[in-house]
Amino acid sequence: MALWWLSLALLATLLGLLALWLRQTYGYWARRGVLHDPPVWLYGNLHSVGRTTTALEPFRRFYERYKGRAPFGGFYFAVRGVAVLLDLELVKLVMVKEFNSFAHRGNYYNEQDDPISAHLFNLDGRDWREMRNKLTPTFTSLKMHQMLPTVVDIAERFVQVVREQVAVHAGAAESPVEVKNLLARFTIDVIGSCAFGLDCNSLNDPDVEFYHLGHKTFTDRRHGRLAFGLIQAFPRLARWLRIKMVSDDVSEFYMRVVRQTLEYREREGVRRNDFLNLLMELRSEPGGGLSFNQIAAQAFVFFLGGFETSSSTMGFALHLLALHPDVQQRGRVEVQQVLAKHRQLNYEALRELKYLKQIIYGESRELQFYDSQLIPFYFATAETLRKYSIASILIRKTLTDFRVPGTSHVLEAGLPVVIPVDAIHHDPDIYPEPEKFDPDRFTPEAIEQRHSAAYLAFGAGPRNCIGLRFGEMQSLVGLAVLLHNFRFSPARETEIPLQLNKTSFFLQSRGGIVLNVQQL
Repeated sequence: MALWWLSLALLATLLGLLALWLRQTYGYWARRGVLHDPPVWLYGNLHSVGRTTTALEPFRRFYERYKGRAPFGGFYFAVRGVAVLLDLELVKLVMVKEFNSFAHRGNYYNEQDDPISAHLFNLDGRDWREMRNKLTPTFTSLKMHQMLPTVVDIAERFVQVVREQVAVHAGAAESPVEVKNLLARFTIDVIGSCAFGLDCNSLNDPDVEFYHLGHKTFTDRRHGRLAFGLIQAFPRLARWLRIKMVSDDVSEFYMRVVRQTLEYREREGVRRNDFLNLLMELRSEPGGGLSFNQIAAQAFVFFLGGFETSSSTMGFALHLLALHPDVQQRGRVEVQQVLAKHRQLNYEALRELKYLKQIIYGESRELQFYDSQLIPFYFATAETLRKYSIASILIRKTLTDFRVPGTSHVLEAGLPVVIPVDAIHHDPDIYPEPEKFDPDRFTPEAIEQRHSAAYLAFGAGPRNCIGLRFGEMQSLVGLAVLLHNFRFSPARETEIPLQLNKTSFFLQSRGGIVLNVQQL
């Protein structure tokens, strides 16, 4: 009996200490006089995500509530305070002009027990700088030019598969096709070839392992919302507990694919113009070559960046174009004119698809930012990714105490900083009638009239999306061949408006995207 009472007293003491710690934690912003919403214990301000809202909605509401009242507001990720930026000048300072004070993302990874998680997107500090410098040559215009014929070949197979899907409904009033799945298989085949040199053939065989595990990477979460928040808040403890982020079967598959491909190429002396070949060259650099685990991790993140983001972007674009036939026809006419001139989708033809870029990615403009030297970065714009920002927020970590200009507030070292991309993209003061689909928002003239931090689908500054050129090329080719060969319109099964997945960190449709497809 005494042991039972002792256990009960110990539990009560621990719960009391936890309550005191949470009260202290959730008083962080109030003690500093910063605008904030009251948190829900353990979940912070994200308690509704995954149940009644998507990940983007709490930030959009927060932005709308406090914008104009302060340059930033206080927010809570689980048990950790974060600063949400509400002013575009402060966004530019954090991502561009004062980059050295906010160079880290602060994402959890475990290089020892989960080596595939130690990729470029997660790395920080010197490790990130060295890896970014090594990988940058992969994404030059020359490299894209060399990969383009492979992408076009796969796109031609893609068109044939869509034709077969349409033919199933020959003679029917409608020919409904689930395009989300087809687009995912198209991007899987492109990434498999351009990254790993493999013919995945998921367009013809959707049951291949590459497609199955690629899809699982984005649908099966190893940890729930609360556990994920605690891991991010206590990364040292998580590493001590040997916590992994990537599912074992997914990690083992990609490690095996990379290992077998490397061994085959080294044994047979095979060289290809793809991502893995560059990594092989980096592996043998004197004095600082990449280890096998580093190669596997970078190949994995190339897959992550090229698969889901591009397929989702094209899916959202097709849904919007089906609902706006005038915009669709304008894009189709441009594709037809460019193909009549060049006879094929070569690099010069892609550069002339200006309206299509406004629909998907947009025209690039070069900005300058202040670091140890002036460095250009590309600021791409597009109406599809304004309406559907795949990464609805961006996160940076404060490395040194930073006084917010015009205020007495200090962003303390170690504090995560959130840029609410989706909220900015739907700000009616920046984009009038933000729910309206209007690619002409992204003409060069319209871009020049907006703040340089008003569009952040690919980030900005030195940590912008390294694979922007590849993603643009893949999506332009995919959408161009589809518009050239097919007309898209709403089917009876088409969701209007499109429903979004509430459990995904990245923006995804809740289910498939079904459209009526007519062959031209």
